[in-house]
Amino acid sequence: MQQVAAEVEELSLAERAYRAIRDRLVMLEIRPGAPINEEQLGQSLGVGRTPVREALKRLQYERLITTYARRGTFATEVNITDLAHISEVRLELEPLAAAQAARRATAADRANLTALRTELEDGGLGRDPAELMRLDLRVHRAVYTATHNPYLEDTLVRHDNLATRIWCLFVDRLSGMAGHVEEHGPLIAAIVAGDADRAARLARSHVEGFERAVREAI
Repeated sequence: MQQVAAEVEELSLAERAYRAIRDRLVMLEIRPGAPINEEQLGQSLGVGRTPVREALKRLQYERLITTYARRGTFATEVNITDLAHISEVRLELEPLAAAQAARRATAADRANLTALRTELEDGGLGRDPAELMRLDLRVHRAVYTATHNPYLEDTLVRHDNLATRIWCLFVDRLSGMAGHVEEHGPLIAAIVAGDADRAARLARSHVEGFERAVREAI
């Protein structure tokens, strides 16, 4: 029993490490190309090396870090040429996720989304750019969770993370950032109302607007 409990604890620490390191990479708090130091990460998160290593395995698969023989592990560079590939996937899957969320969201999902919409409306857009992007991530992840399709959710979280890194890279050049985040209000309303067709249309428009804004900022 003690061994099982230890394994469960290790898994929970690995998950915690994964989420914390992932979001540091997504928000460019760990800069593109920066070396990844397992010991320093473990110390900053209050976990041992094993959870950090488990987290890094997942993050390499998600294209957030890369490992080179005899050189070490580094945060991946943000390559603007990836935008077209990422958008190609999101243009197909974001509308699907929004529609499925409208059809499948539970009462708890709708309450969570409604709370996020309230946060958007009650001063959420007066935050600094980093806080706005964190709010954007929270909304997207809540929509993906509401699909109740773990495969769709995992795929979209990965691609949204990569898109957010591009956004962070060009944030100083982007105008209308608050308006882009504000678009989530009508999308959330459509999902909560169960309007799958409208939710899908709004999701597609949101992705198109994001790609257009980034390309204009380049």
